[in-house]
Amino acid sequence: MLKRELSVLASGYTYLEGLRWHEDRLWASDFYTEQVIAVDLDGKVERICQVPQQPSGLGWLPDGRLLIASMKDRKLLRREPDGSLAVHADLSALTGGHINDMVVDAQGRAYVGNFGFDLMGGAPVRNTTIVRVDPDGAARVVADGLCFPNGSFITPDGKTMIVNETFGNRISEFDILPDGGLGPRRDWADFGALPDSDDLGVLIAASAIGPDGGALDAEGALWVADAIGKRIVRVARGGRILEQIDTGEFGIFAAALGGPDGRSLFMAAAPDFIEANRRARPEARILMTRVDVPHAGRP
Repeated sequence: MLKRELSVLASGYTYLEGLRWHEDRLWASDFYTEQVIAVDLDGKVERICQVPQQPSGLGWLPDGRLLIASMKDRKLLRREPDGSLAVHADLSALTGGHINDMVVDAQGRAYVGNFGFDLMGGAPVRNTTIVRVDPDGAARVVADGLCFPNGSFITPDGKTMIVNETFGNRISEFDILPDGGLGPRRDWADFGALPDSDDLGVLIAASAIGPDGGALDAEGALWVADAIGKRIVRVARGGRILEQIDTGEFGIFAAALGGPDGRSLFMAAAPDFIEANRRARPEARILMTRVDVPHAGRP
């Protein structure tokens, strides 16, 4: 396959997630320094805010206020114009485990995934939900039965949501209903059946891919960060891999398309996703390369 040249945009972080291109900068959450950052294409970094309970997914309300998934206390936070953080919604009663990545639609509705189980504590794998949070903070479950819902994407017409299931060996999609609900789940891509097991090691060993974050492009393909394969792949609907970028010793856990023409692919890289390892060694970095097809949809 085509060999693309990779460069480092920023480095020295613990574990980066939630990459978003917004207002001419790349935004990201660094889990274990508990901060949201924004970096321009010259590598100049600004610390946007501290999130003591660990930031992950990012998005923006129509009025420009930033939403942040605060993982450990399972709250969706809202950054006000003065820089203060307010609780937009408390999702602890609707989720099983840390909240994680999300996508925010044009109306300001946030669709938030969660772990479903204690990943770092070694608990049995459990399927879980997606919660929709409306602009007024009202929250309700709109999908269930997902295996670690992670990076989520809304098509340019606003009618379909695509969701990576990191430990489910598949990517799912839903119709977005007029009231903001989600229709029945269906496969966007299925990479093979998994054994009937709640053991994470068994599921990972049987998986062809661990879809984490990603980015949707204008041809309807998805760049998928493979959390178990030390690579990022461009996937067509149905599951055919169109391109693969290998990253050697580093795994890729999130991605975004951006830059002035939408053709810069940004990737969050780290040696692994184990909390104890990442807290101890600030080795995470943002890689970037140029691709042929620009960004589309949300985020």
